[in-house]
Amino acid sequence: MSDTDERIIQAINDCAIPLQGDSTDYDRIVEASRGKSFVLIGEASHGTEDFYRHRALITRRLIEEHGFAAVAVEADWPDAYAINHHVWASDPAVSHETVFEVFERFPTWMWANTEVLDFVRWLASFNQSKSRSETGERPVGFYGLDLYSMASSAHAVIGYLERHDPPAARRARERYACLDQFMEDPARYGQAVEFGLSESCEQAITEQLMDLQGKALQRLTGLGLVEDEQRFCVEQNARLVSNAEKYYRAMFRGRPSSWNLRDSHMFQTLEALREHLNHQLGREAGIVVWAHNSHIGNAAATEMGRWGEHNIGQLARESYGDKALLVGFSTAEGEVTAASDWDAPAERKRVRKPLAGSYESLFQRARCNRFMLDLREQNEAARLLAEPRLQRAIGVIYRPETERQSHYFQSRLPEQYDFMIHLDETRALVPLHDEANPAHNEPDNTYPSGM
Repeated sequence: MSDTDERIIQAINDCAIPLQGDSTDYDRIVEASRGKSFVLIGEASHGTEDFYRHRALITRRLIEEHGFAAVAVEADWPDAYAINHHVWASDPAVSHETVFEVFERFPTWMWANTEVLDFVRWLASFNQSKSRSETGERPVGFYGLDLYSMASSAHAVIGYLERHDPPAARRARERYACLDQFMEDPARYGQAVEFGLSESCEQAITEQLMDLQGKALQRLTGLGLVEDEQRFCVEQNARLVSNAEKYYRAMFRGRPSSWNLRDSHMFQTLEALREHLNHQLGREAGIVVWAHNSHIGNAAATEMGRWGEHNIGQLARESYGDKALLVGFSTAEGEVTAASDWDAPAERKRVRKPLAGSYESLFQRARCNRFMLDLREQNEAARLLAEPRLQRAIGVIYRPETERQSHYFQSRLPEQYDFMIHLDETRALVPLHDEANPAHNEPDNTYPSGM
């Protein structure tokens, strides 16, 4: 180990905030979140139970103590909206577990798992508590940010309009007909358009979005809370179809273009959700974001930025400054739920020891095995950690045999996050249902390097 690494480890020992395993562990994050528009909380892998549990613990406190109004997650909009509907008005005849059957697209375990189930149980109970029902407080919502649900979102738009405006539904059906042959395999649409085998549907889809945002929904203005929520939902579905159409065409131009379109969509969704909540609540609404570190850490401080890629964290930092708080997680060893290949079954895999010189290897050598670093502080640890180092990222796929190429990238940690939480040994996430035959709607290159 180099002298520099020894100095960094000593600085971490001096500056780290040990986690004791009680409700006060995250007092500093909760206090730092006061008045924030967004608190973005990451995960170093999609299949680690501890990240989900600690993230939910922080989120509960933000909702209870600071009145945060929604949780926005790295999931498809229609799927997450089923959870949103459930936590707004739980039907006693429908179990919490049953609601998670909506998650059918690989990888289902990202959201259909025991930790998210526990949080949804808590959120439904919180929304239905006597104190909130007596004051008529708007329920805290649960929303998706991602854009992979082009087919189900198009069907949702048509279904809504059929109930509220049949002539508008006919127009929507005619416009979306351009996509009919590609609904089961939207990546084939992008390929067909890029190689001149099919006409682009962009104009028709854009017209549909503009129609929904304009005169088609004007007559709904002034309706109640639930109707306004449904109106926002259908508009977001139309926005998703429009952005997904662009995304699938961009896939065949290379990673930076498609990655940027995806994260731009997620950030646009976040901003639209904030505006919607502000309107309904009559105040500034705080939103908690749950996504992978690769989406919520500031990409400008990583190799991603050098590749020309941006992400939600960078866009939030540039647009909202210190009104956005970025929280990352890391781990050194343990187990993770992940697949070996795209669309392969979920497995419980052993996480390899971190590479020498990486942030994770430094954290593993620290005195405390579970701690938090406040990277906003001007101290020796933040100064020394600012030098670029390797950081690990495990997505829905984990390939330990190609660990360096598949799962590490360079970053400058104090520019990437406001807080870093390190849990030295972690456990695998427990899926709610069998992943043996997940629905196949996406090609594996929609999650580059398994992230």
